[in-house]
Amino acid sequence: MTNKISYFMSCIFVLIAHGAMMYNVFINGNYDNPNAPFTLAFAVGVIDIAYFIIMPRFKQKTYAVNFMLILILNMSLIFQSCFGGIQLDVKHMITCISALVACQCGYLLCKNYNWIQMQFTFLYGGIFALLVVILLFTGERSMWIDLGFISIQPSEFIKPLLVLVCGTAVVTQQDKIKIFNFYIVEENIRVFLTFAVVILFQWWCRDLGSIPTFMAIYASGFLLRICYPKAKFSRRTIITAVSCVAVLGIIAIIVAPPYVKERIFADIWNNPDVNGYQQTKALIGIAEGGWFGKGAGNGWLCNVFAYESDIVFATICEEWGLLYAVMTVLMILIMIAMPLINPPRSYYHGTVCAGVCGAFTVQMALNIFGSCNMIPFTGVTLPFISAGGSSMVASGLMIGMIVASQSPEFTNYKGAEIRRKKNSILERIFNNEKH
Repeated sequence: MTNKISYFMSCIFVLIAHGAMMYNVFINGNYDNPNAPFTLAFAVGVIDIAYFIIMPRFKQKTYAVNFMLILILNMSLIFQSCFGGIQLDVKHMITCISALVACQCGYLLCKNYNWIQMQFTFLYGGIFALLVVILLFTGERSMWIDLGFISIQPSEFIKPLLVLVCGTAVVTQQDKIKIFNFYIVEENIRVFLTFAVVILFQWWCRDLGSIPTFMAIYASGFLLRICYPKAKFSRRTIITAVSCVAVLGIIAIIVAPPYVKERIFADIWNNPDVNGYQQTKALIGIAEGGWFGKGAGNGWLCNVFAYESDIVFATICEEWGLLYAVMTVLMILIMIAMPLINPPRSYYHGTVCAGVCGAFTVQMALNIFGSCNMIPFTGVTLPFISAGGSSMVASGLMIGMIVASQSPEFTNYKGAEIRRKKNSILERIFNNEKH
């Protein structure tokens, strides 16, 4: 009974939050058609109620992440439908619904720890298949497939696959071989080579803004492998790895294309109409919005390129105020921090959660700090808030992985059992040789 009451009260909370936003739209919004806010309110209410009804069909121990997700997604729909004037953004509504569907798909895919552990071959294959698609169908050194009515960015779907690849490598940490006086895990080499290929592809396609996100995913998985019980990584191995990363970072800056170096060292106020155009307008918009904003639909940033994606934080600040924008970001942080409140039920799920949290945290930092000119502008999307179908679906899949970590199924799986026995035997052999 208590769970049913908690579920009902959570539903009421989400409805009240969205209702308060819509009340603000009705009172302070800029709209010529009086039916526009009613249409938006109706769409938000229908999505809320439909998800509340469908959610219990997916049996889980806790629905906290799901409630946070529907809260944030419909907030995003309200934001995107009000930029520059109030009108239901049908395209963004479809992407929000797609993210909700993707979340449940991610949950179903990852809830069975034993099964997903044995799919590592398909995970690697999926990453390299997407790289081939990028190479063949996106055009010369591009990341987008333009289908006319819609554009798809295949690289976004590499992120959840890389998270899963980093997770599946954890169980092999005691299976070591000695190379040049270093004890190396073969699976770690495969993960690193896959990561390196992805980074090189991003570099070749000139999508440098996404590289820190992939680095965050890999680094999170690497740290969890170091902390794996009895993995016993030596200090020398860790120092060597950190040194290699530092050297590669310096080399990357040295060989970076001229336009990248220009962004890193540019003074946007000296050339506000060229390289600093978006950032200067974003900063002006944040300042003019103040603490409480100009009102929904009353902003000017809707005239700036990528206002709904790359500088969406500034656009929200202008129309809704800095307080509302910061609150939105905090809610996303709370959602990805749920594994700290409801801990994952396995080390594998913990590694997956670390990768997802690392990816989202870096993406948010790049988008927000880039808009505020605290770091070079990267053009990375703000998860669940920025417009973009590929990013929204990929983010939904990754949130589904967090949901799965809190409500997993531990079903016996023959292949996984064989692999565990193999690792146990290898561990005994390794310990005997060591002693």
